Amino acid sequence: MAAPPAPPRPRRSGASLLPVLLPLALLVVAAVGVGSWLQFGERQAGDTVHTVGSRAADRVDVEAVVQHVDAVARELMLRVWVTPRGTLGEAEGTAPAADLDLQTSGATVGDLEFAAHERIESKDVQVALTGGSVGDYPFDTYRTGIAFRAQMGGKQVPVRLLVANNDTLFSMKTRPAPSGQEGAVMVLTLSRSGSLLVFAVFMMAVMWALAGSVLLGAWYLTTRNLGLVWPALAWMAATLFALAAFRNTAPGTPPIGCVLDWFAFLWAETVIALCLVTVVVTGVRTALRDDGPPG
Repeated sequence: MAAPPAPPRPRRSGASLLPVLLPLALLVVAAVGVGSWLQFGERQAGDTVHTVGSRAADRVDVEAVVQHVDAVARELMLRVWVTPRGTLGEAEGTAPAADLDLQTSGATVGDLEFAAHERIESKDVQVALTGGSVGDYPFDTYRTGIAFRAQMGGKQVPVRLLVANNDTLFSMKTRPAPSGQEGAVMVLTLSRSGSLLVFAVFMMAVMWALAGSVLLGAWYLTTRNLGLVWPALAWMAATLFALAAFRNTAPGTPPIGCVLDWFAFLWAETVIALCLVTVVVTGVRTALRDDGPPG
């Protein structure tokens, strides 16, 4: 009598998962590497100090840091530190040797005045933005000019301007501009940061993906005549309202009507709403036909 065949050996699950886990691990490593490189680049750009103006020993240093950019109000908040150098300052530059008047550009709200021999404190000034529109979010770009001229004791003194950016939602490019006499002028170009741009594009892709998922679900329900499938209807309705909440998480709180809305959000909401209504109408008709008296 022949011996019964040996039972098959159980397959090891680890070997079957390896072709899936290895590419996934490589993808995660690549994503983390690219993200680290982009974050390092943004960090380096944020730490960069742009300088223009005089380098004389006796001068006034003006350190201007962009604290916040308000695209809706079309202005930015600039924090200014003033340090008189050489014979123009006292107590290691913490106080001016004479009355110091700091004249700003027309885009800046108000000039700055510092009394002689008194400690200089930082000042926050508002600067108007020109060009660009918040309706172009997240591809909007703005420009402004920053100019400083200093007078001490009624005489013009040299100025050196140092500008940095502390607003993580915007990246900044600068270029020096011609300045008369002893002033310092710099033109700023402000655009959305790389991380914000990537996230906004990702949001638009997610909106279209959700709309496409609902459209496929609606096509399946209507072509199969499944009637009123309440879990599917709840999912569609939840997606409709969740998409609005998701849109409001866009960094920078852009107003309704920007590029983000016209490229994705408004159309995705329209597709989902139409799919939901179509599924309900088709489901009701199917349910009424199935519940009707036999012909």
